[in-house]
Amino acid sequence: MPAFGSQEMSAPLLRVMMRRPGPSLVAADPAKWHYGPTFDGQKAVRQYADFTRLVEKSGTEIIWLEDGGDGLADAMFTHDPSLMTDHGAIILRMGKPLRANETELHEKAYAERQIPILGRIEAPGTVEGGDCIWLDARTLVVGRGVRTNQQGIDQLDRMLAPHGISVLAYDLPLWQGEAACLHLMSVMSPLAGDLALVFAPLLPAAFYQLLKQRGIRLIEAPADEFHASNGLSLNVLPTRPNEVIMVAGFPKTKAAMEAAGCAVETFEADALCIACEGGPTCLTRPVLRRAA
Repeated sequence: MPAFGSQEMSAPLLRVMMRRPGPSLVAADPAKWHYGPTFDGQKAVRQYADFTRLVEKSGTEIIWLEDGGDGLADAMFTHDPSLMTDHGAIILRMGKPLRANETELHEKAYAERQIPILGRIEAPGTVEGGDCIWLDARTLVVGRGVRTNQQGIDQLDRMLAPHGISVLAYDLPLWQGEAACLHLMSVMSPLAGDLALVFAPLLPAAFYQLLKQRGIRLIEAPADEFHASNGLSLNVLPTRPNEVIMVAGFPKTKAAMEAAGCAVETFEADALCIACEGGPTCLTRPVLRRAA
């Protein structure tokens, strides 16, 4: 089995990078980090342990980053500081200044495992992993918004074009403002190669049309649950096609995915995901996804 490689969003998740929250999250100032009223550091740590058990149950190998008290409260959201390709990792550059130093954690972890670095996003470019969706192995869709800018997208394009990969960029709405986080993956979660959960009102129209042209079946996320969760009802992690993990408490969204043929597992995450604005996908950086 190769050590790395992922130009997929829903193929079996064989290896993943995760960071267990600890002192940095427990001591986090909610106002500084833009955490919501349900934030509780100790409870969030317990809820993360429940999430971890679901990931482990799927058979995924976890590469652990530990929280030794570096103050990087958001570093548990490992999806954002790097992007994996079949040719190596790309070290991204965070659009949220408080998260700038997280990329060093990823680069160190890859070096320790002899995983090559394909490239790095340099200033003034910014790209966050939550804005990147592999539509297929040769097409990377990127959301241009508060966290990812055109300079960063241009750098991605230059890195990936020699490998036959097209980068397509679409503008995201501002929605709740600069301090909040609306990634492209805030409005679309791939569930299988031909199936996705979307919140169409916030989806870039041209991207919506592309999905329809590609024959991808779209499950509409129930609007009331989407708004009640600040979009986290839609943030769903596939561990393999049609097998997903989501935040508990959104029964209509869960039922919609089940009606489309998905097996859905849930975990309580009011203090973790809802409060800290990042769901199950955000908590994982896929390092190896491969079709069976």
